[in-house]
Amino acid sequence: MRKRDEQEGERRENLTERIYRQVKQQILGFQLLPGDRFTENEIALSTSASRTPVREALNRLQREGFVEVSFRSGWQVRPFDFAQFEQLYDVRIALELAAAELLCEVDPRPDLTGLKQDWQVLPEHRLGSGPTLYEQEERFHAQVVEATGNCEMARIHHEVCERLRLVRRFDLTRQERIDATYEEHAQILQHLEARDIHAAQRLIRAHIEGSKAEVRKITLHMIFEARQAQNTGEPSTDGSPDEKARQPG
Repeated sequence: MRKRDEQEGERRENLTERIYRQVKQQILGFQLLPGDRFTENEIALSTSASRTPVREALNRLQREGFVEVSFRSGWQVRPFDFAQFEQLYDVRIALELAAAELLCEVDPRPDLTGLKQDWQVLPEHRLGSGPTLYEQEERFHAQVVEATGNCEMARIHHEVCERLRLVRRFDLTRQERIDATYEEHAQILQHLEARDIHAAQRLIRAHIEGSKAEVRKITLHMIFEARQAQNTGEPSTDGSPDEKARQPG
């Protein structure tokens, strides 16, 4: 009996994880737009699951800030709150500035070889806009913080970046931003390796502030286009929000 209960619990946990990922991807992919309302029954039908794992998955998304629930009106994709996003960016800046200071002071100095191989490359070897580049860009910032050896700092940084992912992905849709990101990352690594705290921190702040400005400019336009496509039922065209949103950032 106990073994059967454990197996049932494991199956439900796996199902909850699948539903969580599916709904989260619909939000990140703008199939579910900010402000859209839905019910647990609708998600249960679309995922061929019972309401219990659906509720568990939605509760997890609620804790992460993607959805919210109302007793009277059910679930809703959380509307964009740019003031909150800017606060999260400020927290991210504070964490990465602190990480830069630690990396410039720690002994022995951390091995940044892997990051240098990704970012200190000739222009012809740079990645273009797409999933691999977005993942590599996220990994750069995560590994800079992780290299400090401070697990709590890395955990908090991961949670902040996860909450920013919905908008942060739009930073790397234009070639000029891709080129700037490569150049800025390469320079940050140079200053970290040289233990130049002030130069490294100055570049990190400017880099993240530039990303914040870019995503604020793009996001509202992207939502508008996605809402228009949703209302008209027209298929997405090249460069549409749906197409770009398939690329994780």
